[in-house]
Amino acid sequence: MRKTEKGQKTTDAVKILDRMIGEDKELRDQVDKAMINARVAQLIYEVRTKAGLTQKQLAQLMGTTQSVVARLEDADYAGHSLSMLQRIAAALHKRLEIRFVPESRKAAA
Repeated sequence: MRKTEKGQKTTDAVKILDRMIGEDKELRDQVDKAMINARVAQLIYEVRTKAGLTQKQLAQLMGTTQSVVARLEDADYAGHSLSMLQRIAAALHKRLEIRFVPESRKAAA
């Protein structure tokens, strides 16, 4: 556990990581990209499992292979595309929404 600015200990990984990155813009950009990729992968997993589908079943609905769906659900995969997300949405009879949000870290906290 790390201590917060007020001396309290925290196990919040995001807060710990934020403190460790500090003002290093390049590192922050890399971490932000990794967090986006992980979040997209998690969203794909969640929508698939809520639909009660296996990776193979979703792949069949999308006209692709199970390994493609597995890759899309991998937090380390950085190749998510808008067209692939649209294919997932269409296969699951969902509407895809994309939003722009403020960059401010304080707004996200």
